Amino acid sequence: MATDFILNAEKRDDQGKGASRRLRRAGRVPGIIYGGDATPEPISLDHNEMLRNTAHEAFYSHILTVKLGGKDVQALLKDMQRHPAKAQIVHVDLLRVQADKEVRVHVPLHFLNEKTSPGVKTAGGVVSHHLIEVEIECLPKDLPEFIEVDCGTMEIGDALHLTDLKLPEGTELVALMHGEVKDHDQPVVSIHHARVSSEEDLSTAAPEAPAAPEVAGEEEGEGEDEAEEKK
Repeated sequence: MATDFILNAEKRDDQGKGASRRLRRAGRVPGIIYGGDATPEPISLDHNEMLRNTAHEAFYSHILTVKLGGKDVQALLKDMQRHPAKAQIVHVDLLRVQADKEVRVHVPLHFLNEKTSPGVKTAGGVVSHHLIEVEIECLPKDLPEFIEVDCGTMEIGDALHLTDLKLPEGTELVALMHGEVKDHDQPVVSIHHARVSSEEDLSTAAPEAPAAPEVAGEEEGEGEDEAEEKK
């Protein structure tokens, strides 16, 4: 893992909505760290530091170093709540990890060689991503930042499934760990023919309905004259 993320956390004693609002006004993010052999601890984090970290894709699937109470704690980001209208992080949940205990993490997929695949470059096909991340289980030391999906040999009509992914050593796909593999072997990416162009759509569209026939008496002013005659 090339990137190291360090979070400077502080313990917080005050809890509740009012205390959380005060923290946010002071530029802090309320949160909690739990799991492992220790009890859950309410914490706060620097908001700007968190915001900078969340700009990196790897932050969401990386072992983080949390500096708390003079100690370094290894943790994963398990949940993060954002304000619906502002660029503000409202709350975070961190999960402690242990070197000898497996963790489950959602890891992003990186799709390679899409434009140079025969199905796209030669046949003019379109790539569809059915999944953009997968959940894996592994020891913390084996956790990858992403998993590569090589589309370089795909033709029109081809699809890659979960069982086609090349996983890093020591990792397993959670979706394939239970039951029959064939029942959970979801498609990850496929290449198909492009949709017909707008001109072709127009040429095959249903013909325009004929104009309604003119009704006698609809000449401008004629209807009004007849109404006057009946008075």
